Amino acid sequence: MKSSNRHIVFLLSICSVITASYSYTITVDAHAEECFFENVDADTKMGLTFEIAEGGFLDIDVKITGPDGAVIYTGQRESSGMYTFSAATSGRYTYCFSNQMSTMTPKVVMFNFEVGDAPAKKTGEKDDDANHNKLEDMIKELGTTLKTVKHEQEYMQVRDRIHRDINESTNSRVVMWSIFEACVLLIMTFGQVYYLKRFFEVQRVV
Repeated sequence: MKSSNRHIVFLLSICSVITASYSYTITVDAHAEECFFENVDADTKMGLTFEIAEGGFLDIDVKITGPDGAVIYTGQRESSGMYTFSAATSGRYTYCFSNQMSTMTPKVVMFNFEVGDAPAKKTGEKDDDANHNKLEDMIKELGTTLKTVKHEQEYMQVRDRIHRDINESTNSRVVMWSIFEACVLLIMTFGQVYYLKRFFEVQRVV
């Protein structure tokens, strides 16, 4: 009976891990900044993963600040990144995406902000069932791996779309340039024929 209960707990934990994983997509206008925050306890693990999907040179400024206003992480003109850290103190942690360096191009940002479980409070009682704790650790590790795989798949899709758009844009430019060159050659050909024709007509008159 105890084994079946553990299996039920395991399945429920996996389901909660999968449904708790979200990805967000925002548009940051030119000369604008978008900020988000999370209230967490001390020693809680957090992670920010982001990717620029569209806009300009696919770059943006990133900044993470703590409850006291101290800058934890900052990056300029980054296209993608992954940063993890542990909360030094309890409070509100803010992360911002700034597109102030852009003059007119908005940026589409796809990001995930992961917040781990709050650290368990230590008690003087010993746990009689060590296997139960081991199972919980395995579930947490598996959940973290599933989130990582899911995020990597999402970012691979974004990169594939970006590269496809670049290829299509390059192909269209090559086609337009080829058409332009063909038109220039035709104009030059007809111009030379017309010029030679006029030249020989003048020679005959003389």
